[in-house]
Amino acid sequence: MFGYDAARWHAVLNDLPAALLFVAVLFDLAAAALKRESLMWAAIWTLWAGVIGGWVAVIAGKLAESSIEHGEAIHEIMEKHESMALMTMGLFTIVLIWKMARRFQMPAQELALTRALSVVGILGLIWTGILGGRLVFEHAAGIPTQRLQAEIENREAGHQHEAGEEHEHGGGAAADTIKPADTAKATHTPPHPPGTPPHSH
Repeated sequence: MFGYDAARWHAVLNDLPAALLFVAVLFDLAAAALKRESLMWAAIWTLWAGVIGGWVAVIAGKLAESSIEHGEAIHEIMEKHESMALMTMGLFTIVLIWKMARRFQMPAQELALTRALSVVGILGLIWTGILGGRLVFEHAAGIPTQRLQAEIENREAGHQHEAGEEHEHGGGAAADTIKPADTAKATHTPPHPPGTPPHSH
């Protein structure tokens, strides 16, 4: 759809729900601290949107699992990522259903418990994101093997910078002009004792 496969749709859909769930918890904690009903309603509506969007992202992730090329290393992390996502979304869903079932008329102990569960959910959300980042940035999950091989060859070929162009990953143009001998002199800091004959590095 629109030229996107399941893996790309998962990448598109997972950021907004994570942000909504995080903000929902912040609204809830702010409502507890400031005793403002408007913040409580903001937390509820944001939690609704985050839970619905989160499950959509989980479904897209499940579809992506069977559509990308992967080996044992990716599969192992993918299973952990999926399990953590399911537990996290299950936790936020329980909190939402609990609040709706009680019609927001909960004693202080129950409110404190739902807020504690929400904070645990945020930690699960962060760990889910870390595992997803490992899949992409450490194992190139979602990138077809043929395209990955072409990119490796492209990087090995290197590239040329235009005159005056800064080297973005080498510390700027000044870094490109440092000669090995200059580097040696700059790093050779211990002084020589008196009487040392002239020599070069």
